[in-house]
Amino acid sequence: MTTLLHIDSSPLYEQSVSRQLTATFVTHWKSSHPGGTVVERDLSATAIAPLSAEWVAAVFTPEDARSPQQNELLSLSDSLIAELENADEYVVGVPMHNFGAPSVLKLWIDQITRVGKTFSYADGTPKGLLVGKKATFIIATGGVYDAQTQMASFNFVEPYLRSLFGFLGVTDATFLTAGGTMALNHGQDRNAFLAPHLEVVQTHALAV
Repeated sequence: MTTLLHIDSSPLYEQSVSRQLTATFVTHWKSSHPGGTVVERDLSATAIAPLSAEWVAAVFTPEDARSPQQNELLSLSDSLIAELENADEYVVGVPMHNFGAPSVLKLWIDQITRVGKTFSYADGTPKGLLVGKKATFIIATGGVYDAQTQMASFNFVEPYLRSLFGFLGVTDATFLTAGGTMALNHGQDRNAFLAPHLEVVQTHALAV
């Protein structure tokens, strides 16, 4: 049975373009994966604390030597990593915030990027441990940051996520971007704006 991990990170909920597109992806993924399982993770509704010195110390303490307090500190990280390990595919909704990933997504990344869990240096070189996974990142940006545009160099979302997840072993990654969402704040019809992006997402969801 195939499992899809559906992650959203926008704080806008019903107004969110990325959430609407990931929901469409999930709907069509389900139709092409009868019997498949979808696991939902809403990062805007998940309390994730920034990394602390105590958290780092717990990570680098051997598992059999950790105190109950250290195990508690790592419990959320362990759960989030288990979601990634148990899923075959990921779909991640990512709104661009200040040219980068939203803070809740970065907090999640800090929890799931752990030596010995999602990557290793066992042979002296980095090796990703999340192998055999497929990921679709659905990005919504206020401006247009496509390659060859004037603002392309300001897009730190796709390069960062591609590098980070590649480092963790997820090299089968697709990036779908709905650029120019700011137009929705200036009278652009939402349905007309979303139509071509929904079509792309639907086609991709049925193909993966």
